[in-house]
Amino acid sequence: MISPFPGFSAEALQFFRGLARNNNRKWFLPRKQLFEERVKEPMCQLVDALNVALRNFAPEYETDPDKAVFRIYRDIRFSMDKKPYKEQIAATFGRRGTPHHQGGYYFAISHKSVAVGGGVYMPEPERLLAIRQRIAERHEEFRGILTTRSVRKLLGGLEGEQLSRVPRGFPADHPAADLLRYKYYILYKELPASLATSPALYKQIAERFRVMVPFLRFLTESFAAQPKKSNAFAMFA
Repeated sequence: MISPFPGFSAEALQFFRGLARNNNRKWFLPRKQLFEERVKEPMCQLVDALNVALRNFAPEYETDPDKAVFRIYRDIRFSMDKKPYKEQIAATFGRRGTPHHQGGYYFAISHKSVAVGGGVYMPEPERLLAIRQRIAERHEEFRGILTTRSVRKLLGGLEGEQLSRVPRGFPADHPAADLLRYKYYILYKELPASLATSPALYKQIAERFRVMVPFLRFLTESFAAQPKKSNAFAMFA
């Protein structure tokens, strides 16, 4: 099968290597056209190709490239790190008609790695409570999703910060205590940067998106089951 995306050029990774050493306007501005042609435009083409793949197994996550691809400019207003540019290019595919904090797919390209992931990152307290309640009630199903051979092989396990104790409102000895302590729920895998310049890049991302379908469905269905009014803030820890 011929890949619908040939891979990024070597110049794209070289651009990020240079940017990592010279993250300033003086270096970037003369190379902005190179970024647009060798980094951003191919990124949009890859997003288009992945949208075609998503159409087959998760059409609700198709996203226009203009909305999917993150800007390279960092928001430094409240950051101690004043570097003006991101040292990677990334895209996210959100569920159509829902806020971004309800989760989706993600990938990023840099000179250091190709990162692929998905899930719900830093949800609002009510959303997080809804996910935890669903896990508490259906923990065997959720654990089964996480331990399927394809998920373990292509993505590993859950990533992210955890509370030191089971959150308030759930018994400390709950059989899903280890799962309930997560502050957010994502699967995330870093692959070699050399993959970015290979035609295999598309397949490696699309395969991981596909195996995450049950994981994302479980998380998003928790929102559908969420009551309109909730005492989430009282219970959230």
